Amino acid sequence: MLEVDREQVLAYRIAAHGLHREVTDPVAAAVFDLGLQDSVRDTALLGLAARLDGEVRPDVWEDGRFVLAWTHRGAPHFHRRAEIDAVRAALVPLDEPDAMARILWQHKQVEAGGMSATDALFTAAKAIREVVTGVLTKGAVSGAVTKLIPGGLSYACRGCGVVHIYEQLMRVATLHAGVRLEPGATPATLAPLEKRGRLKTAPDVKAATRVVEGYLRINGPASPGDAAAYVGTTRAGVGAMWPGDLVEVRVDGKKAFLPEDRLPLLENPPEPDVVRLLPPLDPFVQARDRAVLVPDKARQKEVWKILGNPGALLADGEIAGIWRAKASGRKRLDFTVTPFDTLRPAVRKAAEEEAARVAAARDFPEHRVTFA
Repeated sequence: MLEVDREQVLAYRIAAHGLHREVTDPVAAAVFDLGLQDSVRDTALLGLAARLDGEVRPDVWEDGRFVLAWTHRGAPHFHRRAEIDAVRAALVPLDEPDAMARILWQHKQVEAGGMSATDALFTAAKAIREVVTGVLTKGAVSGAVTKLIPGGLSYACRGCGVVHIYEQLMRVATLHAGVRLEPGATPATLAPLEKRGRLKTAPDVKAATRVVEGYLRINGPASPGDAAAYVGTTRAGVGAMWPGDLVEVRVDGKKAFLPEDRLPLLENPPEPDVVRLLPPLDPFVQARDRAVLVPDKARQKEVWKILGNPGALLADGEIAGIWRAKASGRKRLDFTVTPFDTLRPAVRKAAEEEAARVAAARDFPEHRVTFA
């Protein structure tokens, strides 16, 4: 059995994520095999800029080859348009515990809803499909859908004083309804998918398995628990979607798994000599084994906040610090880079070059970098 340390795993992941910038066509980026999350301003855009060889512009999502939708764990992700039906099939719960995990329900919600979690999911999807026949804000959709569904699928929101469909239920049901998100829209805005077809409720084990395999390809070697946390299902549930062509390896003595055809890259990854400013919630930091990414617990708290995650400075094969950017008017973006340890002059220079790339991607003609 192959035994590797965390440094070798990180070198593998840097390569698997495409962070060596070996592709020029956005749709060819490896992260789209799984999906590129876009939960914070320009997160997906900057994640792509970290991986693409060439200029990345804000209008990259307008070329018709991408779809933004609530998918994994109900979070917004960009996917290749040609693969969105496969993504939707992968998100159909395989059983009732899987459905409960995906919509964050417990038995008390099932009892209050008066139906199973699976039935609640597709009841919501049917209502969303009926409502969203054109472009509508999330608030308008929520209000209209809440009137169509049984009372047990909604709750009284203290913040705004009205009754809403459960947030996670709405998010998870939306793609099944054949509904996508409008890129860049504030507030969140929904629209029907082109050629959305009929509502499909049958589980697709092969499609679900491809998601787990995709996670293991870019964030492996990893455990079943890691994969389950990414998918948003139970540890027991991920067993039904566990790929068959895996090899077991040991990462610092702990059992983990990787697709067999990726073993050569793990055994001999390229030198991880890249410097990148990864945005908050970048797929690289979305790996669930945080102790592999950042062993020091104090530093983990700096990288992963409860609210307001910073970006991550990747240098010399490690997450070497954090960064934030703040607009100064409409022309300048001010960066604060906070390294965990003293940076070599070459790394500082490369980080400044990456800041210029981020500013250009966000359409700021000027930028300034401060090392804290």
